[in-house]
Order: sequence, then structure tokens, then C-alpha cells
Amino acid sequence: MRSTRSRRLALTTAAVAVLGAGALTIATANQAQAEDGCEVEYKVVSSWGSGFQANVSITAAEPIDGWELTWDFPAGTRVSSAWNVDWDQSGTAFTGGDVGWNAAIGSGQSREVFGFIGSGSTAAPHSITINGDLCDGQVDPTETPTDPTETPTEDPPGEAVRIMPLGDSITGSPGCWRGNLWDLLDKAGHEVDFVGSLSQACNPAGSDPDHEGHGGFQVTQSVANGSVRGWLEQHTPDVLMMHFATNDVWSNLPPSQILAAYTQIVADLRELNPDAVILVAQIIPLHPDASFGCTDCPQRAIDFNATIPAWAAEHTTAESPIVVVDQWTGFDPAVDTYDGVHPDEDGYVKLAANWFEALDPILS
Repeated sequence: MRSTRSRRLALTTAAVAVLGAGALTIATANQAQAEDGCEVEYKVVSSWGSGFQANVSITAAEPIDGWELTWDFPAGTRVSSAWNVDWDQSGTAFTGGDVGWNAAIGSGQSREVFGFIGSGSTAAPHSITINGDLCDGQVDPTETPTDPTETPTEDPPGEAVRIMPLGDSITGSPGCWRGNLWDLLDKAGHEVDFVGSLSQACNPAGSDPDHEGHGGFQVTQSVANGSVRGWLEQHTPDVLMMHFATNDVWSNLPPSQILAAYTQIVADLRELNPDAVILVAQIIPLHPDASFGCTDCPQRAIDFNATIPAWAAEHTTAESPIVVVDQWTGFDPAVDTYDGVHPDEDGYVKLAANWFEALDPILS
């Protein structure tokens, strides 16, 4: 059974393995004091010389139907663009509100609600409020603890097909192609359940928000530190959809090292579900601005993608097939991304269409 979350508001900043060659910053945390009821996570997922990308999540102790978030940035920090939020900034004061389809957050639910591109200090903002209230991080003494002796509820037979979208920011945030894909699957009559430890709403309203898209993460590192194994154990899928190598390619890791991580993921998943189907993407093109410092990235992506079909053919089995999904061909970074790396709305449509083409015959 799902355990009850305690009521709290914690403000966390975390700069993880960013889209830059080998860059890694140690996480720090700040606490905000006030009324209990929710938790806010402020995570810096990518940074470069002139700016950074951050994602914002809200965890609600009690249901929220519409949110307005405010905070004060450090002096000199400015937001230049944002997605999934109605926002305004005056000096250091930032205000962001829901855009309708991402207004609802259920009791105990964590939802990544918006992201933005900024410049200046990556330090955490302060004086955060949700709908005018700060929080104090105190545990509600009236909450009933979970009975450790209770038997977990098993999913009954005939449940929806469990699909795990696995990857980095292109899958998580701002990679909201998942909503488009869910809509295509729903309209085709497929009963599916997206699974994962993260939850982020995407258009259209009502699409399944669960996923394992971790901004800034490398697949090699996530396998080596046991993270992927833990995600698979927690939410074992019937179908794994993986677009997970962009940060490794950016960091100039050799294709053989990336494919070794893929091999371990396949082995771990098959141990948990011998009949799992694995969809592996040839990653979208990389054409970042020269100021990002990765002028070789376009060719590195091509070189890595070229190695995937042979790897898949070597490791596929009749019981647990590996399907290669070409997300590179026809994807134009000038039209389908907003920065040469991360998809925009046009990119979401193309990614979803390619995933659907591969999934439809599997689910039929």
C-alpha cells in the first residue's frame, strides 16, 4: 500500500549532472518556515556559462485545485522563458500560477508543475509561498501511520499495460511528449498505465503524468549507482520506453560504455519481468549553440545512434524483444527544439508519433 506522506514544505536546490562535459555540482538544501501542508522542490537540472534550467515540483499534503506560487530570487537572477506556468517577475519577486490543466495536485501527490530558463545565481529562492501560505515542515500528529504488517495490494489480472518512460529531461521536463503519446494511445483504445516515481502533468488534461525522466542524468551513472534498478523494482513495467543517453553523449562517453549500461538495464528488467518489451530510441539530434561548448555533439549523436541497431539485434529475444525506435530521422532541431537540445511543442508531436508507431502493434 502507498504510505501516507507527512505534511511539510521543504525547499531544495539540486544541481545534478548537467548538459555539459562531465560537469557535476553537489546538492545543497534550504528550509522554508511557515504553515504546514505542502512541499516545494526547486531543482537546477542544467547550467552553462550564461544561464541555467530549473524545474519546480509541488507535493500536496491535502488536495490542491489551482496554485499560485511566489518566491524571492537572489539579487540579479532573472527568468527569460518558462513553460507550463503563467508567470511574472518584478525585481527579485517571482510569481507563477497554474495554466489550467496542471492545476490539480492530489493529496500526497508530487507533481513537477513547471520549468524555466534563467540567468544569474542558481542559489535557491527564499520566502516561498503556495496560495499565500508558507509551510513549516512539521508532521501532522493526526495522520495515521501505515501499518507495517499490512499486506501490499497486488494488481489484479487484466490490469492496464504498465509503461515506463525512462530517460533524462527530454523524457521528464520539459519533455512533455508523454501527454501527446497518452492521447494517441487512448484514442486508439489501448488501456495503459504510465508508471514511475515522478509525476508531471502534460497536455492534454487528464493524461497520465507518471514517468522516470530525470533531468540532467546520465544513463551510465544512473545504472552504476543503482538508481535504475531501484526504479524498475519500484514500478516494474510491462513495456520500457528508453530515450536515455543525451547527457552521456554530451559528456563524450564512448558508445560502448553507454551500451553496457543499456545491457544492464535489460538484464535487470528481465530478472523482474521476463516478458518485458524494451523500446530503445535512437536519440534526437543535438545542435546546441556554440556557446554551450559542445560543437562535436551533432556528430557524436549520429555515431552513437549508429551502434544501437546491432546492439538491439544481439540482445533481443522472442520472450523479451528489443525494438529500436528512430527518433532522429525527420527531427529538425531548428524547428523542433527551443535550444538545439530540448524539444518544443513541434518536437513533442514528432516524438509521440514515433513512440506510438512502435507501441501500437505491441499493444494490439
